[in-house]
This record gives sequence, C-alpha cells and structure tokens, in this order.
Amino acid sequence: MRCNGGSSKGRTPHSGCGNWGSSPCPPASLDYLDIGLSSHNYNIWLEFSCMEFIEYPEINSFLNTALDEMKVILGDNLVGLYLYGSLVWGDFDENISDVDLLAVTKTPLNGSEFAQLEKLHNELVKSYKELDNRVEIAYAHLAALKTFKIQKSEISVISPGEPFHKKEAGIDWLINWYIVLQQGKTLFGPDSDRVIEPISKEEFVQAVQRQAKEWADWVIHTKGSRPYQGHAILTMCRAFYAQKHGEQVSKKQAALWAMIELPEWTALIQQALQWRRDFRNREVDNEATYPQTEKFVKYMAGRIAGF
Repeated sequence: MRCNGGSSKGRTPHSGCGNWGSSPCPPASLDYLDIGLSSHNYNIWLEFSCMEFIEYPEINSFLNTALDEMKVILGDNLVGLYLYGSLVWGDFDENISDVDLLAVTKTPLNGSEFAQLEKLHNELVKSYKELDNRVEIAYAHLAALKTFKIQKSEISVISPGEPFHKKEAGIDWLINWYIVLQQGKTLFGPDSDRVIEPISKEEFVQAVQRQAKEWADWVIHTKGSRPYQGHAILTMCRAFYAQKHGEQVSKKQAALWAMIELPEWTALIQQALQWRRDFRNREVDNEATYPQTEKFVKYMAGRIAGF
C-alpha cells in the first residue's frame, strides 16, 4: 500500500495481473485501512501483489483482480475468499470448467455493496471473456454459515445461467460448504473452519442422497439441452461416488469410476463427457438423447437415495 499527496502512475486492477495493480481508495474504505487519515487531505492508493494462487495464468489473473476489487468494495465487511471445485481438486478444463468461489462477509450485502459487486462482475466478464457464464460466486455472511443447518438466510449469488441475485440458502447449500471445508483453498482471510459450521461426513452423504432424490423430478428440465443432460448424468455419477466414499471428486473422476462400477451404462457416461465438452454445438437434436438421460438419472436417484 502507498499513501501520498500526489498522483500515482500505478495501473488499476482491471488492467490485469502484472507485477502490481493499484486503485484509488474510496472514503468508505478508509476505516478498513485503519490509518486515521481523511480522504479530503490525502490521495490514498492501494497496491496489491499478484499472488500465485493456481497454475493457470489467466485464471490466476482473474482471481487476483476479483479479490483486489472485493477488498475495495467491501472493506472490512470482507472476511474471507475461498476457491473450491475442480481448480482445487484437479481435472480443471480451461475450456469448460467453472470457477467456484465463496466470499464470506461479516454482514449481508447492503444495497450499495450489491450494486458495486454487480458492476464488478460485468466488468470482469468484459476483461475475461473466456470465463463468461463460467463463474459462481456466493456471498454468504458469517451468521448464515453458522446457522444454515437450522434456518435459511439471505445470500447473494452469481452463477452460470443466472444474473447476480439474492436468495434464501439453508441446508440445501450444505454440500457446497462441505466441499469448501474439506478441499477449499483460502485466497484471503482465516481458514474456512473458522467461518463455517462443522459438517460431518454423515451429514454430507445425507445431503447427497437428498439431492439425488430431487434430480429424479428435476431431470425433465434438461430435455431441451444436451449439455445439461450431460451435466445431470455426470452429477449422478459424482453423487454415487460420494455415497460410496464420503467425499466429492471431479465429474471426470467420478465418471471414470462409475464406468467401472456400472458397465451397462458405460456408453452413456462416455457420451455425457463428450456432450459437456461439445456445449457450444447448436446443431444437435437435444430431445433425442433425453429418454436415456431420464432413465439413467431416475435409476441412479433410486439407487443412491434408496427408493
């Protein structure tokens, strides 16, 4: 960080992750700096080093930029930022895999914070076009992460196919929080077990069984999208693995395992992997593959959930 009374030649975080990025510090975040200066008398600049969070340079740049801007927007309301999913456990595909983040705040986002973060998300998409529709960020406050087993609380989420929005989240988000606890990577803040209520392996498996049962009814929504059908098939493979082993793995790892466990479904699972990679292809008959998808999902839902 540098504070001075003149101008700065530093670049803003939006210029990408070089050696350094800098951005003017708004008056709202001066309390976060805790340096006792007034913005009327000083020109405050923040400088952030480019942290090497992961091995993919472009994704690493995205993470650094997102974190730097969250710090400026949220100030001391930002408690921690955690990366989870395939970027952490492996099998990340630079062309199709999502980037999954949990941002923990002290309190729910207020109107100004929500609006600024929404603007940030839109700007990030412009700077990192290859990640358009491939980022999920959940903003959950401390109380929500401590009481999700017994009540629902408001969180804010941006995810593939959905704009930035607020929703009620409770035990239905247990799987996400369990993955953060077990396999998440801390990008900023304390370890995740200091902000998320403990979750046992048994609770995780029970949540997986509930989700599998829900898919038996939800699968109809995949009828018009072959990539979504592929997602459903691979999700059930992963749920089957989680039920057997009590842990979450990537869709690819689960699919390869399921092909051994379920040889009669090997061809369909292989197709699902291909449909996922071929998500940009619009010249397909989406409904032609639905009957087999529905059959597999309902079969697996019954096997996993025991009905």
